[in-house]
Amino acid sequence: MPASIKVISAYHAQSHDHWYKELQTLPYNWSLHSLSPRYFSWRIRGNPLSYFDELTKMSDCDLLLCTSMVDLATIKGLDKRVSELPCLLYFHENQFAYPINQQQGILEAQITSLYSAISADSIAFNSEYNRLSFFQGADKFLKKMPDHKPKNLLKSLENKSQVIHVPIPCSTDKPDISITEPIKIVWNHRWEYDKNPELLEAFLSEMTNRKMPFKISIVGQQFRKKPEIFERIKTKFEENIEAWGFVDKRQNYEAVLDESHFVLSTADHDFQGISMLEAVARGCIPIAPKDLAYPEFFDEPFLYNKASTQEKSAINAVDCISRHLKKSYELPKTSHLEISNLGNIYRKWFDSFLV
Repeated sequence: MPASIKVISAYHAQSHDHWYKELQTLPYNWSLHSLSPRYFSWRIRGNPLSYFDELTKMSDCDLLLCTSMVDLATIKGLDKRVSELPCLLYFHENQFAYPINQQQGILEAQITSLYSAISADSIAFNSEYNRLSFFQGADKFLKKMPDHKPKNLLKSLENKSQVIHVPIPCSTDKPDISITEPIKIVWNHRWEYDKNPELLEAFLSEMTNRKMPFKISIVGQQFRKKPEIFERIKTKFEENIEAWGFVDKRQNYEAVLDESHFVLSTADHDFQGISMLEAVARGCIPIAPKDLAYPEFFDEPFLYNKASTQEKSAINAVDCISRHLKKSYELPKTSHLEISNLGNIYRKWFDSFLV
C-alpha cells in the first residue's frame, strides 16, 4: 500500500492549491487540511487553534508535509502523536522578503516561520531566491535580539534545506508566431500591492505615449479588498483592455495566454513567478524585472531593470518589448519544471523520511 502523506496548508492560496494538485499525481495516498487564504494575522498565529479539533486526524499518516504558513512548532507541541511523525516544511514564500509596510503582524509571522523551520525534519524552497532571502532575512532578524542569540541555528537550518520548484503545467507545442499589431500583452497576477500595479499603470502610459498599438489582458486572483488603482487603470485604458478580472475556467484562462504575445511582471516580489512560467510554457515572451526569482528562469533578453521611479522602470520594460519586436529570441525552457521531471526530486525528498 502506498505511504500516506497529509498536507497542511494554513493559507491555501491559488498557487498552493495548484502545487497540491500537481503533487497528487505522485504515487502516495494524499489528503489535505487547508484553511482559506484570508484573515492573514489570524491564520499565521491562530492556525493551531483552527486545526485543534483535527489533530487526531492529522496524526493518522506516514508523513506530514506543511506549508510555511503553518505554525508547526505549536501543532507538534499540542499533540504528541503529531510530534512523532516525520514533518517536512515547504516554503512557497517567506515572511522576511515581503515589503514591510504592506504586511500586518510581520514580526510575529517571521518568528513563527523560524520556529516552524526549526521543528521540521527538512525544509524546501520553491526558488534559490526564496531560500537566500529567507536566510538573509532571518540573519538580520536574529541580530536584533538583545542577548542570548543562537549561534548555530541558521547553519543547521541551511544544512537541512534545498530548492524544489513548484511544478507547472506541461508546455504546449505552440509554434513560433510573428508579432503582429496590435501587440497583445497579458498581466496575470494577484491584484495586490506587492505586484506593483503602479508600475503597470506607468507601463501602459509609456506604451500609449510611444503610440505602440497594443491590447492588454489584466487577469488574476482578487480578494475582498483590492488596490483602487485598478479602477483607474480600467477607466484610463479602457480602449486597450481585452480581458479584465479573474478568469475562473482554466480553458478560458489558457485561451488568454495562447492569444498573447507577451506576459508582463511588474512585481515587487515573486518567489518563483508561477503565472509567468505558465504563460511562457504556452508560448508567451516574458518581460520581467531583473531581480527576485526571475533571473533563475529567464535570460538577459527577457529582463528589464527596475529604476528609481515607476516612469523610468516603465521605460525599461517597454524598451525590452521593443527589442523583441526587432529581434526574435528563443523562448526560455520550462519543461524541467513539469511534474514529469520534478516528480523524482519530490519522491526522493519524501521517501528519505518514510520508513
